[in-house]
Amino acid sequence: MENTDQARLLRAALDHVPFDGMNDRALAAGARDEGIAPELIPVLFPRGGADLAAGYHRRGDRELAEWLAGQEKQGRFRDRITAAVRQRIAHSDREIVRAGAATLALPVNAGLGARLMWETADTIWNGLGDASQDVNWYSKRATLSAVIGATVLFWLGDDSPDQVETWEFLDRRIDNVMGFEGLKARLRKLPGMAAMTDIATGWIRAPKPSDLPGKVR
Repeated sequence: MENTDQARLLRAALDHVPFDGMNDRALAAGARDEGIAPELIPVLFPRGGADLAAGYHRRGDRELAEWLAGQEKQGRFRDRITAAVRQRIAHSDREIVRAGAATLALPVNAGLGARLMWETADTIWNGLGDASQDVNWYSKRATLSAVIGATVLFWLGDDSPDQVETWEFLDRRIDNVMGFEGLKARLRKLPGMAAMTDIATGWIRAPKPSDLPGKVR
């Protein structure tokens, strides 16, 4: 993507986001900087600021996937998940994320915002080697999506040194998730409880795998 007009416009427009917001003005300014014809803007970013926010978010996910590919697949899953979420957040620009969050919070963009959180969770689980094929494929991504979203919101308002309060908040959320997964695992070991556990936790659903960035392997 890096040599395309879309990538060029993304990079240039992001320079204007702190001043203009995540919107058509930033895209127009970026197009001027890169010498891209104004009539190409709606072709490259048909949803305007929402697509600009999505482009920045997905670029971060690609960078995270590359980072995960270079990590050793060893150690506790809890620690690896925490490290991945920290990597994803710590290497984001807070002002750009804040502007993107404001745009994605609009009702018309709510579905896109939820999908982007799901994509990040999917990137992490795939990068960690998750091979689940049952309801756990959904529940892992749904619960991690919620953790990432809550942690990003906390981070946006965190003025503590080195965002230490954000990482403490993240640790607590991960502990909650791991406790939930541990309870499910213990219940499934009881006679006759596997099916009931799937039913009890099956409310955590997402669109069918063909509509998602990942897939059931």
